Formats: sequence, C-alpha cells, structure tokens
Amino acid sequence: DSSRLPTFASQSVGLTGREPSIDLLQAFVEHWKGITHYYIESTDESTPAKKTDIPWRLKQMLDILVYEEQQQAAAGEAGPCLEYLLQHKILETLCTLGKAEYPPGMRQQVFQFFSKVLAQVQHPLLHYLSVHRPVQKLLRLGGTASGSVTEKEEVQFTTVLCSKIQQDPELLAYILEGKKIVGRKKACGEPTALPKDTTSHGDKDCSHDGAPARPQLDGESCGAQALNSHMPAETEELDGGTTESNLITSLLGLCQSKKSRVALKAQENLLLLVSMASPAAATYLVQSSACCPAIVRHLCQLYHSMPVFLDPADIAALEGISWRLPSAPSDEASFPGKEALAAFLGWFDYCDHLITEAHMVVADALAKAVAENFFVETLQPQLLHVSEQSLLTSTALLTAMLRQLRSPALLREAVAFLLGTDRQPEAPGDNPHTLYAHLIGHCDHLSDEISITTLRLFEELLQKPHEGIIHSLVLRNLEGRPYVAWGSPEPESYEDTLDLEEDPYFTDSFLDSGFQPRAKPRLAPATSYDGKTAVTEIVNSFLCLVPEEAKTSAFLEETGYDTYVHDAYGLNSWVISSGSRVASWGWPLTPTPLDPHEPERPFFEGHFLRVLFDRMSRILDQPYSLNLQVTSVLSRLALFPHPHIHEYLLDPYISLAPGCRSLFSVLVRVIGDLMQRIQRVPQFPGKLLLVRKQLTGQAPGEQLDHQTLLQGVVVLEEFCKELAAIAFVKFPPHDPRQNVSPAPEGQV
Repeated sequence: DSSRLPTFASQSVGLTGREPSIDLLQAFVEHWKGITHYYIESTDESTPAKKTDIPWRLKQMLDILVYEEQQQAAAGEAGPCLEYLLQHKILETLCTLGKAEYPPGMRQQVFQFFSKVLAQVQHPLLHYLSVHRPVQKLLRLGGTASGSVTEKEEVQFTTVLCSKIQQDPELLAYILEGKKIVGRKKACGEPTALPKDTTSHGDKDCSHDGAPARPQLDGESCGAQALNSHMPAETEELDGGTTESNLITSLLGLCQSKKSRVALKAQENLLLLVSMASPAAATYLVQSSACCPAIVRHLCQLYHSMPVFLDPADIAALEGISWRLPSAPSDEASFPGKEALAAFLGWFDYCDHLITEAHMVVADALAKAVAENFFVETLQPQLLHVSEQSLLTSTALLTAMLRQLRSPALLREAVAFLLGTDRQPEAPGDNPHTLYAHLIGHCDHLSDEISITTLRLFEELLQKPHEGIIHSLVLRNLEGRPYVAWGSPEPESYEDTLDLEEDPYFTDSFLDSGFQPRAKPRLAPATSYDGKTAVTEIVNSFLCLVPEEAKTSAFLEETGYDTYVHDAYGLNSWVISSGSRVASWGWPLTPTPLDPHEPERPFFEGHFLRVLFDRMSRILDQPYSLNLQVTSVLSRLALFPHPHIHEYLLDPYISLAPGCRSLFSVLVRVIGDLMQRIQRVPQFPGKLLLVRKQLTGQAPGEQLDHQTLLQGVVVLEEFCKELAAIAFVKFPPHDPRQNVSPAPEGQV
C-alpha cells in the first residue's frame, strides 16, 4: 500500500512493488546525514531548531522506522534502519546535542523524537544499551532544569516510559538503575545489550550478517567533527555525575511544575509506577530506589514553606483540596499562606492516594516513611512545642490531614503516632504515650482556643474507620464492665439510681429551694429480655433531667426534641455505615456478663473520658464555643454501636461501682449546681430566654450579667435532648428494647 509510505519511500518504490528496504536504509542515512551537515554548513547559531530542517528530517527518520517495522515479514526482528540507529548510537548523539541546546530548541526536538520512537516502534528498544543509556541521560537532562520550557515534552517522554514499564514490569529495575547498570557492564566487560535482549543485535560499529551493506557516506567524518564541535566537552558527564537522577526523580521534579497539567500528568505517571502488581518491581522500588524518601521529603519541604502561624479557622475553612485540584478555591477568602497551605494539603492528599493505590509492599513502606520522617521528625516537635501559636497551627493542620486521610496503611501509622500501641486498661497514675498525654492535656489547656482545636482533632479522629482509635480512647477501660457495682441488685426506682440523698450537691437546702425531680418516671424502668434498660426510659431520663425552670426551647420553634430526633437519624447513617466496618472488629451485641470469679479491679474511665467529664462538669463556667465542642465529642462517642459504650454513656440506671462516675451522673451534679446558682440570678427565666434568642440570631447580641452561665444552661438543655435522640435512633422501634408499656402522660 504505497499510500502509507513516507514521501521518500513512495517515490522509490513507485509501481514496481519491489522490496524497498535498501532504499529505506539509504533514505534513513541521508536524513541523518542531512542533520549532521547542518552543523557543518550553519553559521547562524541564533536560528531556532524549529525553523531549520531538523524537525522535518527527524520526522522522516521516525516514519521510516515505523514503516520498516510494518513491512517486516518476521515479527520481533529489527530492520536495517533500526539496526543502523542502534549501531551508530544516533540516540546518544541526539541526547548530547539536546544537552548542548544547539540550535536553540534542540532539546525540545530530541525529547519529542525519543518519545515518538519509543511509543511508535513496537520492537523492544529499552533493552538495548544504545537506547537505555541515552534514555538515562535524557532523564537526567530534563531533571536539571526546574521550570524549563521543555516540561511538556519531558512529561510526554516519562509517560511513554511508564507505559512501557507497565507493559513489562521487569524494565523498572533497568530504567531506575540508570548509570549504575552501564558502569557495571563497562567494568565487567559484559556485552552492551541488556539482559532482556533476545536477539543477537549488539551495539557494534559493524554490519550484521545478512544485513545490507552500509552505504559509504561522503563527508561523514567531517560531519562527525562538526557534531563534536557543538557538543559539551565531556560527553559522558551525565553518566559521571554524583547526584542520582532517574525516572523517579524526574517525575518528582515534574510533579512540582507550576504548570498544573504537567504536574498532574507527572503525578499520574508516578501513581502508575507504584501501583504495578509485580512484587519484584514493588520490592525494587522500596529497597533500591529513593522513591519513598523523595516523596516524603517534598512533603516536609512544603510543610516548612508555610507560615509559622496559620489561623485554625482559615485551615478548617480550606476544604476541597485534592491532588487533582491542589490550588485553593478562588471563591474562598484570601489569607497569608493560603497557596502554600493548599499546596501542602494537595501533596498530602497525593501521598494518601499513592498509598491507597500502590502495591502493598510500596504502600507499607511509604506509610512508614510518612510516619517516621514527617509525623515524628517534623510534626511532633510542633505538637509538643511550648508556643501556643505552634500548638494551634500544628494541631489544626493535623486535623485537616486526618479529614483527608483515606488509606488504611497511613491511617494505621497515624493512629500509632497519636495514641500509641498499648491496648491495656489505663490507670490514673500511669505514664501514657508521650504525644497522647500531651494531646489529652491540651484538651484541658489554660487557653480555650487550644482546648477547642485539640478537641476538634479528637472528633475528627473518632470518625476514622479504625478500631484502635475507640479502643485506645474508651473501650479498653470498659472491658469487663468494672464500672458496674458488684453484687448490686437491679435498681427498683429512679430515685434508687440517682441516690440524690447521697449526692453532696443535692443538700436539704437545695431540695427546699424548689427543685424536685418531678420529671422522673413514675414507673420502675422497664427492661428487655436481656436485662437492659428500655430505650423509652433512657429517653425520658435525659429529657426530664433539666428542670422546667432552666428550659427555654419550648418558647421557640424548631428547637424541640423532635428536631434532634430528625438530626440524629441523619447521624445514624454514620452509625449504620460504621456498623459494616465494626462487623469485622468483633464487637459483642450485648454487654459482657459480669464474672463473679474475676478479681475486682478499681475502675478508671481513662484519660480521655476523664478530661471530657471534667470539662462537662464545668459547662456552666466555660465559653459557649468550648461547650459546643465538648458536647460534640461526647455525642460522637455515644453514637458508637458498642454495648459497653451505650451502657456507660447512655444508661442512667446502671448501678455504678463506688467512686465511679458516668456521663449521666456528671450531668446530675451539673444540674444540682445549676439549681443552687439560679437562686442568685435575678430574672433568670427572662435572661435565659434572651440569651437563647441571641444565640439563634433572633435578638441583638448585647452583653448580659451571668452570660457564660446562661449560655451554659442553653447548651446543657440541648445536649440532654441530643443524648435522648441518640439513644432513640441507636435502637429503632423494632428493637426488643422498645417493646415496653406506654409511657405515662407527659413523657415520651
């Protein structure tokens, strides 16, 4: 089919149909000779390469190679033109001319020619030393010029290489070894074809048996001299460099390009390399390349490029950053360091995505590198810093990273970094994991802003699908249910559970002040077949805990309990989704039966619950925003579908062991304190309603006396309704625990 021939070949073949191989070789050599003659004849060194005939001649040489391969009778054999290319090291010469950048723009032409030859010629070329060596040189040449004008051509070149490696993963080691493989073969005197070569073609300056005789080229020696005059003085300088540079480093350099399309394509190419299924290729990437350290090194560089202090609110507001869209959204408010923050979060998201998609060997190694070189060496000193600004910025950044984190391997490392690996129950005087102890202390920091920021970190952590998180923070201390009084009978009534007379807050003077637990259930708590408290009774207990004098939601629309039930059903979707995850965690469906033969051990709720309960007990004296965050974390904990969590946090009727406290008992004491303080606030109901209207934007935000107390009361009422709603939705109506007698009038 003469229509598919290059222009030169169709003229030679004409209509005779004879074999055009000799003419193809002659034409191929003539075009190469034309390129060499340019360096003899040209005197204008400022003419760009694209305005010379070099691009056209390279295109003709490519067309000849492709056409010759299509005409080969036996697949897999190299034709005369390809053999000439390999024997006379044309690619090495072009690579050196590209380094010399003569004429201007020659490097761009060389990258394009390499890419097209490797992509369009189906014969396996990368196994030949005369191809492998200039490929390595070109990779190092591209990596030396950050932000160069050839970035587009460089990324196309790496794309072709990655595609070839994907087709033959064994090539990965050859490509990454670079100059090492060349130096080793030179030293050992081995043949210059790489081991994968399955033919007898060598890179020797002689023709092969059976191949057409090479035409004598007039002036070829002169052309070689002309070429040498324009080449760098040390043509092997790229091989002798001390800085390792290969496909990985080239891709990482292109990933940092200011051109978003170039950076994205480079990241996709690197992702393709690490996700190859070949165990040998994955092992080589981990053990014999700088892939993982280089990726994490760039993450650390981006971290250090950010301002020392960033407002936690700005960090939290910058959402939607991903490695595919690393730039900050233009509609977001600008702040100093915004672009640097977006670049850091984008690269962290890319690391997370690499770990998710990579071969397991690479994923584990990269996750450990992030943990060791970034979490421990870079981030931890900031989290342990005495400077409040450092604490705020580093904690808020860690929260933002957790929000993006998806890969199981990196999540595992993050959990070990934050919480340690100890799974034994905690003790009040033990010495927990260093960072964990500091973070718990920051939840009760003198600075309310640091406390709020750290509590947000824990709330984000609790949303991650890792059993070790909830186990380390809560469950390990609830094992065996040591919070339950040994040998105590089931409570006969609500009063027996509350033990008001024994609570120091509920003094005779307090009871005489007008507070009566009138909201208590009038019937003994109903129990289900498994002895657990009926959900209806739990709901009533929380709804009736706050006395009428301290309630204001009834005066406003859309603030009733039914609103929280609706919201809690939305939250329940998280419970349902987590149920599929916790199924593999082996959680029991009912509380573990108490073992009378098990030695009794003192109960300690753990450092995390202790600080939350302590904060909750001070809800009437803390800022509104801090109270919201404390109750938000406790609500998140209460959502977990573990029977011990439900019993300890949501069941008011459990008989607590001596000295123990539960969430409900903490709330009871807060109510007792509240009822005493109400007496000292004139016009309490009116002021409380005004504060609620201010918080909902229905009244001007004027300053009032006792404003912190009044805001705390509003949060307390809403939190009790939220807990009631959570208990309700955790056990739907078809649950056996809902099969109880109708509630008395006025109750749920």
